[in-house]
Amino acid sequence: MPFAARITGTGSAFPRKRVTNADICKRLQAIGIDTSEQWIWDRTGIRERRHSDTDNPDEHNSSLGMAAAAAALEAAGKKPGDIDQIIYATCSPDTLLPSTACWLQHKLEAPQAWAMDINAACSGFVYGLSTAEQFIRTGHTRTALVVGAEVLNPFINWRDRASCILFGDGAGAAVVERVSDDNPHRIFSTHLLSDGNLWELLYIPAGGSSMEVTPGRFSENLHKMRMYGKEIFKVAVRTLSDFAVKALESNGMTLDDMDWFVPHQANLRIIEAVAKRLGIPEEKVVVNVDRYGNTSAATIPTALDEAVRDGRIQEGQIVMLDCFGAGLTYGSVLLRW
Repeated sequence: MPFAARITGTGSAFPRKRVTNADICKRLQAIGIDTSEQWIWDRTGIRERRHSDTDNPDEHNSSLGMAAAAAALEAAGKKPGDIDQIIYATCSPDTLLPSTACWLQHKLEAPQAWAMDINAACSGFVYGLSTAEQFIRTGHTRTALVVGAEVLNPFINWRDRASCILFGDGAGAAVVERVSDDNPHRIFSTHLLSDGNLWELLYIPAGGSSMEVTPGRFSENLHKMRMYGKEIFKVAVRTLSDFAVKALESNGMTLDDMDWFVPHQANLRIIEAVAKRLGIPEEKVVVNVDRYGNTSAATIPTALDEAVRDGRIQEGQIVMLDCFGAGLTYGSVLLRW
């Protein structure tokens, strides 16, 4: 096709409140669940995460998305009026109706952009990036804004010690622009897959049209996340490894050609296991899960933004984005910065 897509700007935003492992321990001990800071660190590699104040409109999902989007637009030298398309990846929307993408469009004052949400959980940003690339390659879109943002703390089950220690809130964004198909600085390929047979590994039973949140279901925590961590760990390590290799092989590259590996920040132990399995040196892996926890659709764009802004990712380098999420969903993106 005559066009390709390139990321030209990134941004990120987080709530103010830091929740340390000590804070988690105090909260769990108050309801009779024993744990320790060391137990959390050993299993997750997380020291702290951010939680939004949902009573503060400035820390709603779309507000964090707006802050991240504003930073990405500034980095790309663009204005809201330049945006043709907003793709918003989230599984914790402001409202079921309208979409959080439309809330962002309203807040950004970008009336000419059409907007939609994508729910692929932790894979959402990669799914959104792939979608934007397709619209750009066909000539439909010139400039897209892709956001991955979550406010997950309202859905945390504080009686489930294995999952409540993981999740944080935040937002990341990228401006994706049309370039010529021979531009070396572009997205080379995207690779997506889903396996609905594994839906039970991470899900929220109530809150959709099939199960209304009634007082009884609320008391049973059916509106909170349910996760089977050991099973997810095994699937995650395998699929992250497979999708990284798939992206490289599709472009005639090897791991030696890759400068930076930006995986989904679910758990530091998963990231370490994938790096070991593939033989990726630690210094090539971008990590921020230790400071922000698992922010689902926001993990990859926030980690990417951090590495771009601190100078690790340089122009001309090969970058791999690699993810898995509830659904289950999987995906990878290979690009040259």
